[in-house]
Amino acid sequence: MRKPWTVGVVPAAVLLGACTDPVSGPQVAPPTPSVSVSTAAPRRAPVVRSAPRVLYLGDSLAMEAQNVLGRELRGTLDATYTSAPYSGTTPCDYLEGTGKGSLVPDGHKAAALVRALRPDFVVLQFWDNAWGYTPCMDGITYAADRETYFDRYTADLRKLTAQIATAGGAERPTIVWVLQGPAPIAPERVKAVNALYASQTRSTGDLVADAGRTVSPAGARYTWTQYLPCTAYEHAHPDYCTQPSAGRTALHLDKDPLHFCLAPTTATPRPCPVPSPGILRIAREITQVIGAQALSR
Repeated sequence: MRKPWTVGVVPAAVLLGACTDPVSGPQVAPPTPSVSVSTAAPRRAPVVRSAPRVLYLGDSLAMEAQNVLGRELRGTLDATYTSAPYSGTTPCDYLEGTGKGSLVPDGHKAAALVRALRPDFVVLQFWDNAWGYTPCMDGITYAADRETYFDRYTADLRKLTAQIATAGGAERPTIVWVLQGPAPIAPERVKAVNALYASQTRSTGDLVADAGRTVSPAGARYTWTQYLPCTAYEHAHPDYCTQPSAGRTALHLDKDPLHFCLAPTTATPRPCPVPSPGILRIAREITQVIGAQALSR
């Protein structure tokens, strides 16, 4: 099996990354290697005989989750794993042909990485950065013009799928769109984006991973909450059950309702350095979906 590697991400994040000036926006810098900092032991499960090759792309949610997802995929599925997330991005950033209007360099576009790595699965996770901070959206925002925003977003999903498929050729990878969790603002946007992902997969035979469900209250899929009851695993691992006396754990910091890392964001985006139950829940759902598909091949 090839030695897995991880690409670190360094553009200063916008809204869904480290703090930045909303006027000047993020500054793009060359990528640097990230360092694995996850601390919890991986879950033990049967190893899939045909170990999948997985590529993980996305925005700051993927940035913070990349080490945990890699650990889960390797420990559970013996996967070969590569991650190349960039904070502040949306699907158009990973399209080839965007030139300077993108936060992702040419060598890390989705199609370029598919040609280089030949993955079996490409996992795409975006909160969707609907506020106009990424140049490739050409100033189109959810707040200003929802119809134009969703038309553009749908077109970008189709283009990105087509570029990945073409790059894969006869060995086209399966795309896994990660469904978003509840939003503290504009929850209807999350519903609409998740519906676009689901529609896209129905038309192309790809997959969704409803990771957002794992960070939602039972019976209230799109209701945002800072706390959820601890799972059995979290009860058994105190670092993941932040308020054991109350039987609940934190998903978000008090001052950050969007990210799931329980450490503050920094000027340079990074993988989450502390145990964070929201991230682990999301990573395990993605791993479960890939594992089920890999076993069926």
